[in-house]
Amino acid sequence: MGRIWGVYVVTDRFVNPRWSHIDLARAAVKGGAAVVQLRDKTATTRQLLEWAQTIRELTWRTDTLFIVNDRVDIALAVDADGVHVGDDDLPVPLARRLLGAGKIIGRSVANPQEAKQAVAEGADYVSVGAVFRTSTKPDAGAPIGVEMVKQVRQALPPEYPLVAIGGITLQTAPAVWEAGADAVAVVSAVANAEDPADIVRQFVALWRRVRGGATE
Repeated sequence: MGRIWGVYVVTDRFVNPRWSHIDLARAAVKGGAAVVQLRDKTATTRQLLEWAQTIRELTWRTDTLFIVNDRVDIALAVDADGVHVGDDDLPVPLARRLLGAGKIIGRSVANPQEAKQAVAEGADYVSVGAVFRTSTKPDAGAPIGVEMVKQVRQALPPEYPLVAIGGITLQTAPAVWEAGADAVAVVSAVANAEDPADIVRQFVALWRRVRGGATE
């Protein structure tokens, strides 16, 4: 199982119609992201399956993990590395029963209490946000800020992976990593780029400078 750290790319086909889910996934792999997540809450099951199959092929035998948002069935169908769930999705214990012990399950949280609960339920990592204001998730609520990232980090076991998401840019990422996040999840910063793969590379290089990220 790969390590969840550094840069975690979430695909989005609506931020910038120029780039498809496949384009952004390819950029994530090419740029050296640790994780790419397929996220699309409006697509049909058939569409999701087709995209997921292609992304699985792109990430196969690379250092980039492939996570499917929400859909345990799609993750199972394409043998993705795991799934990411939120409040309205399958509970972590049920997702684990379906996926098995060898797959990654991530859980969205908003505070230290939810983070502790996710750990107790068996999630492999948690994602906290939105750290800053974001246009990609209108229901994200008010930004939680870097201070909440610190609080969630303190509530988790030392080696437990923490991802931070929401409005993160090259300018703000260092503060998020320094607050204790193991990875920053990026959406608009990559999708709005003229060269998404190059932006991913810049994030990865920045991560290595800020946190001394190992390459193993």
